[in-house]
Amino acid sequence: MNIYKKLINNSLIFAVGNLGSKLIVIFLVPLYTYNLTTSEFGMVDLLTATISLLLPIFTLSVSDAVLRFVMDKNYDKQAVLINSLVVIFIGFILLITIYPILIIIIPFHDYILYFYILMLSQSIFVTSTQFIRAKGMSKLFAVSGIVNALILLICNILFLVILNMGIIGYLVSLIVAFTLSSFFVCFAGQVKRDLDFKKVNIKLLKEMLQYSIPLMPNAIMWWVMGLSDRYIVTYFLGASANGLYAVANKVPSLLSMANGIFFQAWQMSAIEEAESKDKSKFFTNVFNVFSIFMLVLTSFILVHLKFVMGFFVSGDFYLSWQYVPFLLLGVVFSSFSGFLGTNYIAAKKTSGVFKTSVIGAIINIVINLTLIPIIGINGAAIGTMLSFAIIWLLRINDTKEFVSIKLNISKLLLTLSTIITQIFVLYMNCKFEYLIQMCLFFLIILINFNEFKLITQKVKIVVKKRF
Repeated sequence: MNIYKKLINNSLIFAVGNLGSKLIVIFLVPLYTYNLTTSEFGMVDLLTATISLLLPIFTLSVSDAVLRFVMDKNYDKQAVLINSLVVIFIGFILLITIYPILIIIIPFHDYILYFYILMLSQSIFVTSTQFIRAKGMSKLFAVSGIVNALILLICNILFLVILNMGIIGYLVSLIVAFTLSSFFVCFAGQVKRDLDFKKVNIKLLKEMLQYSIPLMPNAIMWWVMGLSDRYIVTYFLGASANGLYAVANKVPSLLSMANGIFFQAWQMSAIEEAESKDKSKFFTNVFNVFSIFMLVLTSFILVHLKFVMGFFVSGDFYLSWQYVPFLLLGVVFSSFSGFLGTNYIAAKKTSGVFKTSVIGAIINIVINLTLIPIIGINGAAIGTMLSFAIIWLLRINDTKEFVSIKLNISKLLLTLSTIITQIFVLYMNCKFEYLIQMCLFFLIILINFNEFKLITQKVKIVVKKRF
């Protein structure tokens, strides 16, 4: 299959699964805002953010190695799976040993048991889904996301709405969803057939960890840039302010959903084309279309931002719309830098990922500590945006040894300038705000008309062949 058609084909498969699962999660936001206070939502957001930090540390980011090594025909898939599970369980045991320290330093110590169970269930789910994805079970991978979201929806209705269990209901819902989804993946993907404890291989394990460990600090740095601001906001402004910030982050999740759909397919294509002579042209064409698509989607969300916030969240959370615009741009630049990050992964040069992430993380913390006390919650949003933008710019230069990507700079800058104008209009609260926003949105469409025409033609060809 043509490399472009294969990328679009995989993207369509992942889109079916992701759109279903992510839309369910997005529609859960009103349920959370009506059944949890701003303080409670801020607390559970801190807990899940902490899991995002500790997961790559205690699993040594081994799930990333699962995808790369299972896709490599030179390695035994069963050995890769069992080695990854060994790492996860050893990491979980080590996490238990630091319980006396955690109970002192974390602000959610009343929910420590749920924290531990959620850590284990989530790590197993992530690893098992990466395994079936690497084996080429793209449809099952997509369906597993829908199953996870549906279980989460049912559990949230039961534990939050009917039983009114508050924070505990929220956490139990996540645990049940990850656990049952893992069982679904194992049985539907017949993963248990690949579980062979005799294939624990120290040599392979070392090779996998040499690949994944450099990704561990990188994951931590991305946590610093994307989630540490929750702690800084809570410290300076309180848990209620973090609750508003957490809800504001739900809107950019629409953009993250689009990026996630593409990235799942792109990661596989980038690995498969790592040794291709024409990879620079392939990467350039894909990035130019992908970048414009992300920016157009950002513009569309900004047009309808206030309406969406007024409709989907309770009155106590409405003002969180003010923090969304810069978070949206943060997701855009994060997706751009993530796109370039696949170059390191495909080339198995994962140490390069860490270097650029460290610089971005340091900048993020400095901006957060400087701006949050001065301008409040938006200081965190601006810090996130600037740090991801800097990482992207650094990686453009740093990845040239792997692949040379020629940016369509004029269209990119013109589109970004129009989006910044949209943000300015939002804060001005103009009389004809919606009309102005729509005009700016169509201007962006006009600027990038050729890219839209190209991708529409490609998608039509693939869809016709599949249906």
